[in-house]
Amino acid sequence: MIRTEDATDATDLTDVTDVADVNDETFEAEVLGSALPVLVQFTADWCGPCRQLAPVLREIARQEAGRIRVVQLDVDRNPGVTVRFGVMATPTLMVFRAGEPVTSMVGTRPKRKLLQELEDVLAAA
Repeated sequence: MIRTEDATDATDLTDVTDVADVNDETFEAEVLGSALPVLVQFTADWCGPCRQLAPVLREIARQEAGRIRVVQLDVDRNPGVTVRFGVMATPTLMVFRAGEPVTSMVGTRPKRKLLQELEDVLAAA
């Protein structure tokens, strides 16, 4: 039996459970001031690969809830943070720990590969 996800869940970036939205005004407090490491997806409404990555990030947010926080930032609506961290493509994934970026990845990837890439961050949490 093949289980398919409801198309609205997979494509609607505004309804990604467990993945909070941040913006230019809240980024400092929500990301840089977080006690946990924070995985930020720099995304856009028009970005197909970003929509593909949304269910993966939702799963990681749930699975690793006590070790890493997952948020998303719309690059079109929040140019300040986007320019500040040199984001040139979507999706860009950036991990922040203690207010500093510690790793950056561009493009979509399966959950297993993303968790492998986050291993060092998760081990330190």
